[in-house]
Parts: sequence; structure tokens; C-alpha cells
Amino acid sequence: MAQKLLLMAAGGTGGHMFPAQALAEAMLRRGWRVKLSTDARGARYTGGYPHTTEITEVSSATFARGGVLAKAMVAPKIAAGVARMALQMRRDRPDVVVGFGGYPSIPALGAATLLKLPRMIHEQNGVLGRVNQLFATRVAGVACGVWPTDLPEGVDGVHVGNPVRAAVLERAGAGYIPPGDYPMSVLVMGGSQGARILSDVVPGAIAALPEALRSRLRVSHQARDEDGARVTQFYAEHGISADVQPFFADVPARMSEAQLVISRSGASSVADIAVIGRPSILIPFAAAAGDHQSANARGLVDAGAAILIPESALDVSALTEQMSAVLSNPDGASQMARAALQVGIPDATERLVGLVEQLSEEGMT
Repeated sequence: MAQKLLLMAAGGTGGHMFPAQALAEAMLRRGWRVKLSTDARGARYTGGYPHTTEITEVSSATFARGGVLAKAMVAPKIAAGVARMALQMRRDRPDVVVGFGGYPSIPALGAATLLKLPRMIHEQNGVLGRVNQLFATRVAGVACGVWPTDLPEGVDGVHVGNPVRAAVLERAGAGYIPPGDYPMSVLVMGGSQGARILSDVVPGAIAALPEALRSRLRVSHQARDEDGARVTQFYAEHGISADVQPFFADVPARMSEAQLVISRSGASSVADIAVIGRPSILIPFAAAAGDHQSANARGLVDAGAAILIPESALDVSALTEQMSAVLSNPDGASQMARAALQVGIPDATERLVGLVEQLSEEGMT
């Protein structure tokens, strides 16, 4: 029996790439071949992918950036990418194509549509991204990471949750050590590409904590390259133990050791927090399309597992107050950790695998 082939297409952020990694890990264990189609940005997040994943970089484009000339070249670049992908699919025909969003997923989904191949999309956020909006009515189904998801009229979604990487599953439900009179850890994440506002506000908020609390903290702070030096210097000048990096390859380990997570509410970050089970303070990205990061945070906030601070209300005093409330209340922090676990969907990958295998058997209906 011929080995089945899954082609995944994902854009260049961790929010798209990490769920695709989880699916790749699972399908390879089931004996499938797995290909990933992404761009140069996405390729930066493939270091943790199984080595047997066949990774192809494709050329795509977006109307959202660049000047008049660049935008004029978008359509031809996309058309060329679709044509090249269609030729590849004719030579090595995938049994299923799954898009995870982002402009680099257009060539694969476009070619699969032209060739009438079985195809579906997974939407990580509570609001469909632009590319997934484009293909939602042209695929067999939409697997949803957050529920409810705002879907186009006539499109039915299936709530599967957001798949998390094997490294996260290994820490699922890891025992939580509540805040106390001993060294504690705080993890600060601005998404896979960092967040300037967190680098602007979080260090000052930590410095403003009472000395008895601040002196016990160890901080892991994800900051953009251009912000790293000043953030590192600030922590050092205020005697705060901090590890500042642009990207943490060991987020699951750091999160499992943390008493508190301060984070954007990107879909993958929220899924990791819920599966591992940690109290969090979430600051949704205000410019996110359709305010989808607020939608992502809703489950944790409604469960009492997270505190939401809108960007418009984020300042040093507000964040210091909320951090102190969590880190000075071990019983409350433990309750938040338990509540997070109630929101987590650790079997999201298996649910998505089920849809992929069903589509490979039934095809487009």
C-alpha cells in the first residue's frame, strides 16, 4: 500500500507554524509522508520539526506591505507560486492539503483548489485570518482552534482546539508550585516575534513590585532584537535576575517552571498556557485583525485563569498591581492554574488528525 502524503501550508509566524508542527509529528508517527510549504520567515520556526518533514520554501506576497510597485507585483507573484505548486502536486500528488493561514499558504491551497484535491484549513484564532477567509468556502472543512470562531455564512466549523507541540504535551498539567517565600519565575512572551509594548512596560512594572517580592523573581523575557540590549540593561540596573532573548526554544520548560506568565494572547501562546496550566496576564495585540487576540483570550479570562489588560489600559502601575495580586496570593494563583487546565484541549492534535484521515478517505463532498 502506497504511503500517504500530507501537504501542509503555513505562513511565517509561530502562530501558524507550531500547530503545523504538532500535526506533522502526529502524522509521521502514523506512517504518512509529510511536506511543509512555507516561506523564508516560516522556515525560521522549523528547527523543532521532525527531520523527516520535507520542507519547501515558496514565493508568495501580500498586499499589506510595500509601495505601489511592490503591490503591483503581488498578483503575478501569487499566480506564479500557484502554478509552480500545481506542477509539484501533479508529480507528487498529496492525499490531503491542510492550510494553517498566512500568505505563504496561498500557493498550496490555490493549487489544490485548481486540481480539486482534498483540502481543509485550520484556523487558530477566534476570527478567520485573511487567507483563511479567502479559502473558507473552497475547502472541505474548517477546523477551529478557538470556539466560537467567527465564520462566513454557510461555512460550518469543527472545534478541535489548537494543536500543541510534543514538547508542550510532555509538560501538560505539570505540577504547579504556587507563589511563596522562595525563588519564583515569571515568563514574559510577546508572541513568536516579541512585542515592544511588553519590553516598554513589563521591566518597570517588575521593578515597582515590593522589594520582598521582587528580590525573589527570576524573569525570562522574550524581546525583539532591537529591544534586547535596553531591556537587559534595565533589569541589571535594578538588580533583577533576567534572561532576555529574542526567541526561547524551550518555552514549554520555562512555562512549566513559572509562577506567572505575562503574554500576548496569540493562539499558540494561549493554547500552551492552557495545556500546561499556568496563571497568566494577557495583553491582546490591539491591531490584530478583527481583534482576534481578545477573542483568543476569552476562554481563559472567563474561566478565571487569566487577567486581561487591554493595550489602552496597560501601564506600569496597572501591571504591577495585577502581578502583585497573583504573586501575593498562593491560593488564588493555584486556582487560576487549575482553571487554565479546564480550558486546555491537550488532544487537539488527535482531533485534527481524525479530520485529516477522514478527508483522505472520503475526499471532497
